[in-house]
Amino acid sequence: MLTTEVPTREQLVRRASDIAPVLRGHAAWAEEHRRIHDESIEALADAGVFKLRVPARYGGYEADTRTLADVAAELGRADGSTSWVASVYWIPTWMTCLFPDEVQDEVFSTPDVRVCGTLSPTGTAVPTDGGVVLNGRWGFISGALHSHWQEIVAIHIPQDGEPYPVMTLVPMSDLQVVDDWHTSGLRGTGSVTTVAENVFVPSSRVLPLPAILEGQGASVSNAGRPAYRAPLLPVASASSVGTVLGLARAAQDAFFQRLPQRKITYTGYASQAEAPLTHLQTADAAMKIDEAFFHAHRLTGLVDGKGADGTPWSLEERVRARADMGAVCRLGKEAVDILALASGGSSVYTDQPIQRIARDVQAINLHALMHPDTNAELYGRILCGLGPDTLYV
Repeated sequence: MLTTEVPTREQLVRRASDIAPVLRGHAAWAEEHRRIHDESIEALADAGVFKLRVPARYGGYEADTRTLADVAAELGRADGSTSWVASVYWIPTWMTCLFPDEVQDEVFSTPDVRVCGTLSPTGTAVPTDGGVVLNGRWGFISGALHSHWQEIVAIHIPQDGEPYPVMTLVPMSDLQVVDDWHTSGLRGTGSVTTVAENVFVPSSRVLPLPAILEGQGASVSNAGRPAYRAPLLPVASASSVGTVLGLARAAQDAFFQRLPQRKITYTGYASQAEAPLTHLQTADAAMKIDEAFFHAHRLTGLVDGKGADGTPWSLEERVRARADMGAVCRLGKEAVDILALASGGSSVYTDQPIQRIARDVQAINLHALMHPDTNAELYGRILCGLGPDTLYV
């Protein structure tokens, strides 16, 4: 068992802020090459970002989700793609902590291990002696190019009984990578497709997804730990919102950095800063960012609070977690859109970060799990007395 001094939230946020120049300096390279720069990965490792959701017995920090949101906000202020990949790693890493302890021993034996993954069951797991045989394709695998393992969801097809989804852990060396990440936003995330062809997965690395969605893992050591006893979807929601907060702050940074030198062409305003329109735009964007932080911190407060006291989750709390995540995405995008529109024609040049910020926040809002309308509708169903129409609550 390893022992390590666990940094405070403030220290971890400061570390993220300290590496911002490295991430920002490689943001354009990452977008051009459609993957995170190796030096950015090294900077994340040095800052302890990959240890945030690792159990303390392996030298990890077992950080709460408020810390995740605040750290990702600092990373996203420097580069949205890098922040998104870090956030994605936190979720499958947390899911790894629900597997049997011997599986965790294997995964976490690698320093600064990185686990990518998805919740989409776009493959099959057919039972065989000692495990399952995995076949399928999984898209949008952010950070796959720098990962050691992939968490994979597939449909278990037993000889008798109904099929059901399972969660598996597979070494990246067992998978094929398809370089198909040609996109308009989050280009630097390297969210490629991975393929399994007749990959054997031992039964110790196969868990039923319905149990995982309820927070029922197979780990003895983590069973009573606050960080690991929440349902999956609230945890995933709270782990994801920080990047949007960071992108919104980055849009503010980019706008105000250029403001002193800007006029409003074809108007009488020689200084954009003197125009009442600018005052309304910047105030509106700032208030939306404040509201986004409120929803993010209400979400993380709920997840962390219930993890600490161990109280059961109500259905309304679970879907409100998704609604808060959707609200962060909506408000963050609205703030970025206001500032991007106020930035004028010169902001479309690729050396201006706000155009990349706008495309990145748009891509996040299109994500199936984070889409504001999808999450709001689900919350509204429950408020109206209907049951959820999805397993993912």
